[in-house]
Amino acid sequence: MSPSILGRKIGMTQIFLEDGTAVPVTVVQAGPCHVLQVRSKDRDGYEAVQMGFEDKPRRLAKRSERGQVATIESKRSKKRSAAGIEAPAKADCEPQRFVREFRGPSEANVGDTLTVEQFNDVKKVDVTGTSKGRGFAGVMKRHNFAGQRATHGVKKCHRHAGGTGMSASPSRTFKGKRMAGQHGNAKVTTRNLEVVRVDAENNLLMIRGAVPGPNGGFVSIRQTNKVG
Repeated sequence: MSPSILGRKIGMTQIFLEDGTAVPVTVVQAGPCHVLQVRSKDRDGYEAVQMGFEDKPRRLAKRSERGQVATIESKRSKKRSAAGIEAPAKADCEPQRFVREFRGPSEANVGDTLTVEQFNDVKKVDVTGTSKGRGFAGVMKRHNFAGQRATHGVKKCHRHAGGTGMSASPSRTFKGKRMAGQHGNAKVTTRNLEVVRVDAENNLLMIRGAVPGPNGGFVSIRQTNKVG
C-alpha cells in the first residue's frame, strides 16, 4: 500500500524555501494513526488497512466503537470462543474519532502506529475530505450560471435558471439536470498536491494546494497515483 495517513486540517500559512521564495501551504496535523484492522483476500475478499485518528473519550464512545479497538466480553464472544473460533486481533487503544480504510496490500499489523514520517520521500499526494456546506443554493452560485438579462423584459427573475422542461417528446426533465439544491457538504478529493515540508517532530504535513473542508475538518491523505 502506498503511504497513507489520516489527519485534521489546521489552516493556512506560508513558509520560505532556501532561496527565499514564499510558498503558501495548508498545514495538516497528520497522525499518529493506529492500525485497527488489516483486511485480507482470504477472509474479507479484498486487501486494505483500516486506521483510526484522534482518541475519543470512552464515555462518548458507543459499545461498538469500544469493541472495535478492544476485546469486550459478551454472550456471542463466549459462544464463539467455546466453539473454537479465534477472535480477530484488536489494536488495544482508545476509541478513535475518525476511522477510514485504504485499499491495497500492506505490511502493517494490527496495533501498529503510523506516523507522518512515511511521507519524507513523497512528492505529491491526494487529499480527501468533506467540503464546506453552503446550504440550499441557486444555480448561479451552485453551477456558475450566467443568470437572466438585466433588461429587455426580464422581470424579477434575474437569477433564475430559465427553462428546464422538454418538448412534447420526451415531455419530461432528464435526470441530472443542473438545478438549485444542496451545495457543498460532499466528499471531495483534490489530486496531485505538492508536499512542501514534513515536520515529523510535531506530526505536521505542509501541502501546497486546495485541501478540501474547513479548518478543523478531518482529511485522508495518500500518495497520488497520478502520472505526470
